[in-house]
Amino acid sequence: MQDVSTLVAQARDGRPRAVARLISLVEGASPQLREVMAALAPLTGNAYVVGLTGSPGVGKSTSTSALVTAYRKRGKRVGVLAVDPSSPFSGGALLGDRVRMSEHASDPGVYIRSMATRGHLGGLAWAAPQAIRVLDAAGCEVVLVETVGVGQSEVEIASQADTSVVLLAPGMGDGIQAAKAGILEIGDVYVVNKADRDGADATARDLNHMLGLGEARAPGDWRPPIVKTVASRAEGVDEVVEALEKHRAWMEEHGVLAERRRARAAREIETIAVTALRQRIGDLHGDRRLGALADRIVGGELDPYRAADELVAGLTEG
Repeated sequence: MQDVSTLVAQARDGRPRAVARLISLVEGASPQLREVMAALAPLTGNAYVVGLTGSPGVGKSTSTSALVTAYRKRGKRVGVLAVDPSSPFSGGALLGDRVRMSEHASDPGVYIRSMATRGHLGGLAWAAPQAIRVLDAAGCEVVLVETVGVGQSEVEIASQADTSVVLLAPGMGDGIQAAKAGILEIGDVYVVNKADRDGADATARDLNHMLGLGEARAPGDWRPPIVKTVASRAEGVDEVVEALEKHRAWMEEHGVLAERRRARAAREIETIAVTALRQRIGDLHGDRRLGALADRIVGGELDPYRAADELVAGLTEG
């Protein structure tokens, strides 16, 4: 068993092994998880969480790496959670090497962690909220969360980030994909990457048109900017950082940042509670209570909804 207080102290000192160990405890749903979260709670709430999403091939990893460089130039400590598909054999992250971010490997001001989705839909790993909390407590001023790149199920990033960045690229049919996926509703900043390719201006123009369709913003509301970049050459990346900082300032001024974080905490509580209930229901298979309720349904004494109500009442009381 690890000494949690020692691990937390070492993570606060910027020791990457301690941060890695804490995230591993989170990912593995360790028996020490509650102790870890209790120790981290007073140390969190300072990191600015930026989510990056978009279809596969738009350059999310390259853009993330370029943003790390830009924030490091501003003296910020940066954490990166790169959420990858799971290996069907080990359950680990398939793209865990993160070759495109290797240039930051020796930088003590950067912590990069690949996380596996482990079958979780929505483009994020189930443990992502707790892992973000670990990086926050470890002193990361900016946490970049790069999603798995699964297309239409990626909108979950909006519920985990302070600011959501949606990446598109010319020539990939992203305009149609964006409309289908619903990502036009979650983006706070839009980035047309690979802007040196033909069609970049048209992609930006089409995106701007779609953002305007059905727009019902009041005066003073945030209107997502569209920034063109060539992330592989770091072109336009400073403009993306400026757009992010403007959005953060707008959220703080209008109370949106606090409300988003409150909603995020509420969802996290709900997820933990539902998971606990699901585990308790799973433990009931073969239990007398479940069998008795099933017999009453088969016998016509009870309908499934009332049976479920009785089961939940028994679980919450017990």
